[in-house]
Amino acid sequence: MSGTGAMAPRLSVDRVVLAAEAIDPVFTHSPQFECEPLGDAVGVRLALKVETVNPIRSFKGRGADWLVSQLASHDPVICASAGNFGQAVAYAARRRGLEVTVYAAVRANPLKLDRMRRLGARVVLHGDDFDAAKHEARRVAAEQGRRFIEDGLDVETLEGAGTIALEWLGAREFPDVLLIALGNGALFNGLAGVVKAKHAGTRTIAVQAAGAPAMVDSWRAGRVIEHPELHTIADGIGVRVPIPQALDDLRGLVDDAILVSEESIHHAMRLIHRHTGLVAEPSAAVGVAALIEHDAVFRGQFVGTVLCGGNLTPEQMKEWL
Repeated sequence: MSGTGAMAPRLSVDRVVLAAEAIDPVFTHSPQFECEPLGDAVGVRLALKVETVNPIRSFKGRGADWLVSQLASHDPVICASAGNFGQAVAYAARRRGLEVTVYAAVRANPLKLDRMRRLGARVVLHGDDFDAAKHEARRVAAEQGRRFIEDGLDVETLEGAGTIALEWLGAREFPDVLLIALGNGALFNGLAGVVKAKHAGTRTIAVQAAGAPAMVDSWRAGRVIEHPELHTIADGIGVRVPIPQALDDLRGLVDDAILVSEESIHHAMRLIHRHTGLVAEPSAAVGVAALIEHDAVFRGQFVGTVLCGGNLTPEQMKEWL
């Protein structure tokens, strides 16, 4: 499914510009800088875009705020989440007096579940993983006639993520390569869509956990490939069942794809914490994990990655960092 570098047809830079003007400022203009100590540790010049210093500690606030602001009515909505998208929707819905129900897996991150509840969402636990929870959420929404909003499918989630690229493109120097976490596709397709339109010389590389490779496997095969189980701590990009539209969006945007091990993800989280003082959840560390595993490939290049989330429980921080 790799293509010519043309922009994904669903994404309009003009719409991304509108989103940038409308999204709650607490989520925009996040820090972006070259981190020399971390770059030295992994053997490249490394630029970071830090999406963890906001009320939900995740980039998801951008797309969720834009999406909720575009809803035609104030009727209750339903979504599914591994944790960060649910927090983002709950935060945006609370601002607008909108009722939201979030479906999550029984074993979802308890910190993320608690934050969703504190932000006013009704949280329903169902199934062993995100995709099981999403299937039930979609079924209930259809049964009740409610709007089901889906991260990676609703184009506003891509447009919100695309605002990250707009900000980053204003830097004095833009990376030669971007290593972007790939889950349901909102972050990758939004960011890479804008980059390919505005700075086509930059290579955009999708990174997934080897224990949850469905999206990369599907991209390589040119068709949807589902997996029965997940084997990764990177819950934020733990996808078993790819969204077909998200795979279509990848066309022309993915220059390459990398699967990283759990060991490398753990190592990357510790390096990020040691050299930046920041807490990165596993999904946010996969770009650095790719550098750990493929240092020779990227040596001498200016590489960028997004620290896209930082929600860890105290127990996870003690164990992983």
